Amino acid sequence: MNTPVRRLATVVLVMFLALMVSATWVQFVQAPTLNADQRNVRTLYNEYGNARGPIVVGGESVALSEPVDDVFGYQRLYPEPEVYAPVTGFYSVVFGRTGLEREANDQLTGRADSLFWTRLQDLLTGRRPQGSAVETTILPAAQEAAYEALDGLRGAVVALDPRTGAILAMVSTPSFDPNLLAGHDTAVVNEAYRALEADEDRPMVNRAIGGDTYPPGSTFKLVTAAAAIEAGLDPDDEVFAPRELDLPLTSATVQNYGGSACDSGDTTTLKNALRISCNTAFAQIGMDLGADALRRQAEAFGFGEALRVPMRVTPSTFPSDPDAPQTAISAIGQFEVRATPMQMAMVAAAIANDGVQMQPYLVERVRTADLAVVEEASPTELRRSVSPATAEALTEMMVEVVRSGSGTAAQIGGVEVAGKTGTAQHAEGEDPHAWFTAFAPADDPQVAVAVVVERGGSLGSEATGGRVAAPIARAVMQAVIDG
Repeated sequence: MNTPVRRLATVVLVMFLALMVSATWVQFVQAPTLNADQRNVRTLYNEYGNARGPIVVGGESVALSEPVDDVFGYQRLYPEPEVYAPVTGFYSVVFGRTGLEREANDQLTGRADSLFWTRLQDLLTGRRPQGSAVETTILPAAQEAAYEALDGLRGAVVALDPRTGAILAMVSTPSFDPNLLAGHDTAVVNEAYRALEADEDRPMVNRAIGGDTYPPGSTFKLVTAAAAIEAGLDPDDEVFAPRELDLPLTSATVQNYGGSACDSGDTTTLKNALRISCNTAFAQIGMDLGADALRRQAEAFGFGEALRVPMRVTPSTFPSDPDAPQTAISAIGQFEVRATPMQMAMVAAAIANDGVQMQPYLVERVRTADLAVVEEASPTELRRSVSPATAEALTEMMVEVVRSGSGTAAQIGGVEVAGKTGTAQHAEGEDPHAWFTAFAPADDPQVAVAVVVERGGSLGSEATGGRVAAPIARAVMQAVIDG
């Protein structure tokens, strides 16, 4: 073979090898990624051509597919769209998936590893593949109570079973209608999406777990109180609580709500400081404990940790290196402390569960089309947030908050409720956010809840957590207890 022919043969061989490597890379290595790409129209046709499984709440489908006479074969429907949109998300030909539609997509399409034998049976019998039903932990009465109580305000509610971590309610308002994005007319879907994106209320943001986090305000005093008790302070011990607290290194001061005093003198008990939500007392406690102690306690409740339920929860944060005055403000849930409603519900749930924090979860079980259970949740302990003794002390203090303190609007007849109010400043000239977190019954907790209402809702600058958020929490807890 002469030299030119040999060179040509080498080039051709290299080209064939490159082609083989490229084809192998695309068809084998990249196949899962390409199949999962929401822009892949063939994948969408394939998914829509099979019956996508329903998302189920309390035995009823809140997302389901019905056969239609078009190229997709099935239309996704949401019977109670706005109530359950934060749970289901949407499934769109144009914009892909969000919420459980995204996180449980493999189960809903029947492609999950747990469904291998079902897929094999379908292949052998020639049966058309069907997706599995995803059964959620949501309690319909609690979800509906939260949605109705928020009444279109900008805010969110999360309710948990403190014993297991099951999510009983997850509501974000204003909400949106996923049906508008699930249609097959791409022009109509695009127009609906643009309108939702342009809405200043940001209805597609799930405020319960993501988007912007909030300063938790005085609900964070539970974390500060926990750190103090773990460090040896007794609820009946006296703490410094002046009408106005001078902050070191600055001319700034901390005042109590309305400029009021916390007690007849310059001291009060830790128990009373939490009952009436005394800012000066907790700011001083924060400086006495130091930022490291507060951060460790916050992290023991889950701050700073990435979490999936299975949707991703935005991590809550405590400032990295605050000085003394910044530590004082952080101790009352301000400065750069940020939290999601999910996080504050987890704080209350850990206290309710004798100090043990459970992993929150939204999917209870997965069933095939013939009702066989192929996946089932198992409650998982995340961490011990506080000792049982500290949890008991905090519970008693939170009961006093609702019995005779700042949270009386959360009282439920015949049921002892443990709670904590919060009124959080977040921007100069803006009305404060209203917070409430609680659990009930205090002696045998069935539900832990956190509520945030942005900018005080209808009360604006006059809003407090006790006036605005506590009644919403009460409605949700009542719904769970009444079962």
